[in-house]
Amino acid sequence: MLKKERHDSIMRQINLHNRVLTSDLVQLLSVSEDTIRRDLQELAEHDQLYKVHGGALSKSYQSSFDDSTVYAKDAKIIIAKKAITLIKDGMVILTGGGTTIIEMVKQLPENLHATFFTISPFVAIELANYPRVEVILIGGLFSKNSQVTYGGHVINQLSEISPDLCLLGTSALHANDGLTDTDWEINQLKKTMLNCSKKTAVLCISEKLNISLRLKVAPITNIQYLITELPSDDPQLADYQIKSLQIL
Repeated sequence: MLKKERHDSIMRQINLHNRVLTSDLVQLLSVSEDTIRRDLQELAEHDQLYKVHGGALSKSYQSSFDDSTVYAKDAKIIIAKKAITLIKDGMVILTGGGTTIIEMVKQLPENLHATFFTISPFVAIELANYPRVEVILIGGLFSKNSQVTYGGHVINQLSEISPDLCLLGTSALHANDGLTDTDWEINQLKKTMLNCSKKTAVLCISEKLNISLRLKVAPITNIQYLITELPSDDPQLADYQIKSLQIL
């Protein structure tokens, strides 16, 4: 594989998942770890990503408030506008992090009266713009890669709440394999978020459909709503048309 092809493949993974691990890229591209490290360094020098220990982060993920760097921004705005139709006054909402969730927060009605729990400091800052929204940031260890709080303390706090709705971004969604991820700690966190919530909506750009990663979060039957930028009857969503799942 030529270097340009490797770089294109790396950037596609970065744009889809916001972060990549060197070990995953080695396996995906069938090259040495040294080659991947050099590729990441070159891409970082060209200001295309942030190189971190063990992998790299998306520019849009690291700079969530810079609209110009958000990948698939138009699609995420469509998803955001669909997602807010699920939110009603008086609800208790739990959110994950990521650029799609931040776009959703930006679309909320100004007079919304609700309580939001979140594991994302960036989401909490955006929510602070709404005068009638109570914002509770669940604190713990902070993941520099995923940009959310995590760990046993966070999981204990989550187990004590019962939100009406969990709004969750995802790295990958597959009709058979369900929600999957690559980070063990984040994997446990997402499991707890789903388990403590009465209903869960997954916000997912269509490019992340039909992808399976190595760690299982939950089967698709544990999700009540799937929100993509596609029309609900789009052929790409045919495999997700199951009785327990409402597609928006």
